[in-house]
Amino acid sequence: MAERDMLWSGWGDPSRAAPLPEPVVGLLRDLLGVRPAEAPPVALADVKVPPCRLTSDDLDALAGTAVVRTDAETRVRHTRGKSTSDLLRLRAGDASDAPDAVVLPGSHDEVLAVLRACAARGIAVVPFGGGTSVVGGLTPRGGAFVALDLWRMSALLALDETSRTAVLQPGLRAPEVEALLAARGYTLGHFPQSYEWASVGGFAAARSSGQASAGYGRFDDMVVALTVATPEGTLDLGRAPRSAAGPDLRQLVLGSEGALGVITSVTVRVHPVPEERSYEGWRFTTFDAGAAALRRLAQDGPLPAVLRLGDEAETMVGLADPSAVGAASDAGCLAVLGFEGTAEAVAARREQAARVLARAGGEPLGAAPGDRWERGRFDAPYLRDALLDAGAFVETLETATFWSGLPGLYEAVRRALTETLAGAGTPPLVMCHISHVYPSGASLYFTVVAAQGSDPVADWARAKGAACDAILAGGGTISHHHGVGTDHRDWYAREIGPLGASLLRAVKERLDPAGILNPGVLVPAAGE
Repeated sequence: MAERDMLWSGWGDPSRAAPLPEPVVGLLRDLLGVRPAEAPPVALADVKVPPCRLTSDDLDALAGTAVVRTDAETRVRHTRGKSTSDLLRLRAGDASDAPDAVVLPGSHDEVLAVLRACAARGIAVVPFGGGTSVVGGLTPRGGAFVALDLWRMSALLALDETSRTAVLQPGLRAPEVEALLAARGYTLGHFPQSYEWASVGGFAAARSSGQASAGYGRFDDMVVALTVATPEGTLDLGRAPRSAAGPDLRQLVLGSEGALGVITSVTVRVHPVPEERSYEGWRFTTFDAGAAALRRLAQDGPLPAVLRLGDEAETMVGLADPSAVGAASDAGCLAVLGFEGTAEAVAARREQAARVLARAGGEPLGAAPGDRWERGRFDAPYLRDALLDAGAFVETLETATFWSGLPGLYEAVRRALTETLAGAGTPPLVMCHISHVYPSGASLYFTVVAAQGSDPVADWARAKGAACDAILAGGGTISHHHGVGTDHRDWYAREIGPLGASLLRAVKERLDPAGILNPGVLVPAAGE
C-alpha cells in the first residue's frame, strides 16, 4: 500500500512539501498576526491508537472474507479525512477515531461477504477510497468499526468505444483512470482539486465536481450505471442513458456517502482526448462584474470547459502562485477560462467568448494567468500544509445558489466567517471564487486563513456553524460538491425538512437494517 499512501499528517506526496515563500510569511505576520507553531507535528511512530475493540472471533470472521490489517500505522493512515480539523488533531497525536481494523476486499462478492459478516456482528463499516473527505465523512458515530479500503479493486473493467462508456472499479484514483483511458485515446475529463488522490468510488459517493465541469459536467452527470453492494444484496442500476421507468435510483446512490451501500463499479461517459487545451486570464474590476460575465457565458454561451472567477481578495493573494503575493494589489478579479477540443473549435470558442467578456467589461490578460493556474491547479492542499506548519489556520467551505441570490449569499457567508473568527481573537482573511457554473446559478468556494489561536478546532467549528446558518438563511445548499458527512448533517436535515429526512431513513433501514453502513454520516437521526 505504500505507493498509494499520501502523507499521513497532511496532503499528498511528502516529497512535494515546500516551505512558504517569504512574502506569504510576511503577509501572514503583518495582516493576521500569525506566529510560528509552538511545536512540530508528532512523529507517526508516536501516534497512539486505541486498543482494537474487535474480538478474535470478529477478526477471524473478517479474515475469511478479505484481507485484514490491524497494525497501528495502517489504522492511523485510515483515521478521519483531510479537513484542517482532522489534520490538526492527528498532528497532535490524537488518533482516537482510528478504525479497529482495515479490510481490503478484492471483488464485489468479497464486499458483500464483509458487509454480511459485519451486519451479523454489529460492526460498522466505513468505505474508504482516497481518504480525502473534508466533511467528516470517514468518522462514524458509535462503537467498533472497520475501514473498507477499496484500493485492491482498481481496474478498468470494460471500454465500449461505440457507446463511449467505461466501466471502472471504485478504488481507481483519478490519475490512474486518465492513464488507462488515454492509452485508448479517451479521457474522463474529471479534474477536482483532489484529483491526484481521490477515487472513482468517492467521486460517485460524494457527487464530486471537477475543475472542467463547465465542459464535461459533474461526476454525477457522467455516471450512466452503478453496481452497489448492500447488507441486503446487490443493486444493479442503469440500463440506458436515460429512462422513464420510474424514479432514477442511480440518483439515490450518487451522493449517498457510503451510508446506503458500497459502490463496486461505475459506468461513466468518456470522451476522445482533446486535440488542444488552452487556458487564458481575464480581469474584471469587481467580483459582481465578473460574475455577471460568467453568467452570460453560462446562459448564452459559448461555454468553456473551465470557467472560474476569484474575488478581489483571492486574486490579490494569488492562490495559484504564492510567490506573486502582494505583487498586484489593484488586480481586480481574475477569471480563468479553459478551452478544449479540436484546434479549430478551440479557436472559434475563444474568439466568441472574448467578444462576450469584452462587452461585459473584461480585460484580456493573455495566456500567462491561465497557464499559471493550470500548473498550480492541484497545489492548494500542499500550500495548506505549509500554512499549518507556519502557525496559520486555513480551511475551505462551499455552497451554491441561483444567480439572483449569489451576491447576497456571498456577502452573508463572508460576514459570518469574519465576525465569528474576529470575535474569537483571530480575524481572518476570507477569499472566494466561483468555479462551477450553470444556466441558473453557480457555486461559491470560500477559503479562510487566520492565526491558529488557542483552540483552532473549536474556533472553526463555531465559525463554520455560523457560515452554514448563513447559507441556509440565504437560500444556498449546504454543499455543492464536498458532501454532507457528519459536519453538515444537521444543516442537511434542515435543508431537506422532516419528511425528506424520514424518507432517507426509510431507505437506509431497508438497505441496511443493522445500521452498520457509515453510521452518523449523511442520514439524520430520528427527531433531528
